[in-house]
Amino acid sequence: MMSGPEAITNLLKRIPDASIIDDPNRLRVYESDGLTAKKQLPALVAIPDTVAALQQIVRTCYQHAIPVVARGAGTGLSGGAMPHPRGVLVSLARFNRILEVDEENLLARIEPGVTNLAISDAVSHLDLFYAPDPSSQVACTIGGNVAENSGGVHCLKYGLTVHNVRGLKILTAEGDIVSVGGVEYDQQGFDLLALLHGSEGMLGIVIEVTVNLIANPASVAVLMAGFDTCAAAADAVGSLIGQGIIPAGLELMDRLAIQAAEDFVQAGYPLDVEALLLCELDGSDDDVLEQVNLVEQHLRKCGAVSVTVAIDASERARLWQGRKAAFPAVGRISPDYYCMDGTIPRKQLAEVLDRITVLSTEYGLRVANVFHAGDGNLHPLILYDANVSGELAAAEAFGAEILELCVAVGGTITGEHGVGVEKIDQMCIQFSDHELAVFHGVKRAFDIKGILNPGKAVPTLNRCAEFGAMHVHSIQASEVESGMERF
Repeated sequence: MMSGPEAITNLLKRIPDASIIDDPNRLRVYESDGLTAKKQLPALVAIPDTVAALQQIVRTCYQHAIPVVARGAGTGLSGGAMPHPRGVLVSLARFNRILEVDEENLLARIEPGVTNLAISDAVSHLDLFYAPDPSSQVACTIGGNVAENSGGVHCLKYGLTVHNVRGLKILTAEGDIVSVGGVEYDQQGFDLLALLHGSEGMLGIVIEVTVNLIANPASVAVLMAGFDTCAAAADAVGSLIGQGIIPAGLELMDRLAIQAAEDFVQAGYPLDVEALLLCELDGSDDDVLEQVNLVEQHLRKCGAVSVTVAIDASERARLWQGRKAAFPAVGRISPDYYCMDGTIPRKQLAEVLDRITVLSTEYGLRVANVFHAGDGNLHPLILYDANVSGELAAAEAFGAEILELCVAVGGTITGEHGVGVEKIDQMCIQFSDHELAVFHGVKRAFDIKGILNPGKAVPTLNRCAEFGAMHVHSIQASEVESGMERF
């Protein structure tokens, strides 16, 4: 393996149509993604202007076994784009064109650096939109969405990124271009399209995405329901869907998140409730009118103390603005926060919320809960101050317990943020050694030299053995101290 920033820089500076950054001060811009607690300077940053330049960069790195980490907008929250200290971080920021809009087939072909929201903006004049909508959609890019299999408010009805992408072009570790999927719905052979979604840049670098477009619904309504307890709001989620009603979006916020969002954007949220449900319904005019009546009645039956219905587009946007701004809003009330991302069965929402409250007391750290409640995707925001000794470690330990709780109740350690470096130890809890060995086998099939985003997402069996030993010791010590089992 070739090592040393100077040697790598000398190799890559010969490549035309690519900017190279090796100044330590400028490299700090790229030292982390949205998980700022995990930082690492890359050896250098390469910013190609063309696919040909990107190919040359990757081929050079493959030839010399230099690690490569692809980065989009850097909005990820699991450390998936954290650089490798001896590697090249490749920014795809300049691949930001919408290449084609196929109105007849309801498709758009786009480069990976196009922001999520820009897709819908580009086709709004055709009365179309792109459904997945992460809270960071104004900044996050479609390439990163594919890498993490992002979701958003509308994923309950319209699905995650994987359900809305028809085709991909990727650059392999060797620097070859491979097309997966396409215009047609069915493809022969293995379902590599699904495999690549959520693969976190470990199997290939996305250079083009073909996405599905959807016609805007004729009518949309948003109901905001307030509850006296988080448990009542959580139980209402499963009960509502059990009635056969699938909202376009169904979100839960607790008191702390409500207060932070309202102070930040003045969305019109009530401040005298413990929890809010935001429920969006869409469809034909008649269907939405009927569903609004049914949902309002059902929410009140489930204990809602207030229900507000927004039909006007500006009123709907205002209600969603509070939810979309929840993360930055919480950033205004705490020096730092740690955003978790686990997924659980809907029926376990109330139980898990109660347990998070107990853990909050045990760790002495506040939590603002913001959930994609309809599909059981939790985003607890653990508030801490990195300048206070021990608080970051406590927040990380608290977050690890939440993830392990998710697995214990039949869920998973991530819903849409990916594993990255943040959840890599919890992979040892969710998956067996045999399953992890299969994951490593898939990685080798795509990347025999292991240069693409090494050290992320899939732990080694040695790491799991070390983590398991420490984990058992930690639980035993905790049980001796507290006299209770964790789960």
